[in-house]
Amino acid sequence: MNYALENVEIAVKEKGKLFIAIYNDQGNTSERWRKVKKIYNSGFIGKIFIISFFIPYFFLRGFIGDIVRFRNPFKRYKEYKNSRGMSIIHDWLDWLGGLPFEVASPEAIFEYFKKKNYTLTKLKTKTSLGCNQFVFQKS
Repeated sequence: MNYALENVEIAVKEKGKLFIAIYNDQGNTSERWRKVKKIYNSGFIGKIFIISFFIPYFFLRGFIGDIVRFRNPFKRYKEYKNSRGMSIIHDWLDWLGGLPFEVASPEAIFEYFKKKNYTLTKLKTKTSLGCNQFVFQKS
């Protein structure tokens, strides 16, 4: 990830802005997801194993959650593509197979760019899986 951060940083002009999003480091949870992704990418058997567990899990989690909240359980799947630009199934498969899976704490990203003379101008953090979003200004 440091190599990628160095490459993106090179393209920023003086007083320019840098917008980045990095998966939030959730410790053991992040490590478990990295293992899932490695199994998925290990070959056909690994992919089938992961898909056969997680796709039904993702579906049932959303379906039951919608029922409990008295929402139409099929509306989420129908409208998903409009909000994400891909079907929910495609998004699930993209998540399960997405390597490399690099994570960092907000503090680590802040310190990295502070050393390179950037000022953090905006930060949106996650307390769970998902990306922390940063806007830095180059000094």
